[in-house]
Amino acid sequence: MNAQGFVHKYGDHVDTDVIIPARHLASQDHKELASHCMEDIDKDFIHKVKEGDIMVAGVNFGCGSSREHAPIAIKASGISCVIAASFARIFYRNSINIGLAILECPAASAAIENGDEVKVDFDTGIITNLTKNQTYQAEPFPEFIKDMIQKGGLMASIKK
Repeated sequence: MNAQGFVHKYGDHVDTDVIIPARHLASQDHKELASHCMEDIDKDFIHKVKEGDIMVAGVNFGCGSSREHAPIAIKASGISCVIAASFARIFYRNSINIGLAILECPAASAAIENGDEVKVDFDTGIITNLTKNQTYQAEPFPEFIKDMIQKGGLMASIKK
């Protein structure tokens, strides 16, 4: 399981209200949520993001409320993986539950810049910055989590 794309980078303490503003939570449509993803911090994000791109952030990414809408909006926008120095615990679990790949790697978070091209090998946890020719080591997912993500989340993996 791999991901490769261009980076959209954000700072520390990006909360769920920034990822998907509360004014859009009435919708359960994933594409509708994606159309508002990150709009309060980066109004052009939804116009720049391409399928397979990667989001990189600092510490405590996904803090705030426990809404699953945040990782859903990120995944539906086309982001294949989120790399951060650290995640809020509920966001971490919600991401895995809905099938959004996420990796904690402080070194990658610090060194990778907006616009860099990055490749992620989920089997080894190796993150390669193709732009800078640098590698970083994250903890690889256990097999059961890789399986959940590949199948599209917890509920999808139960149904199969």
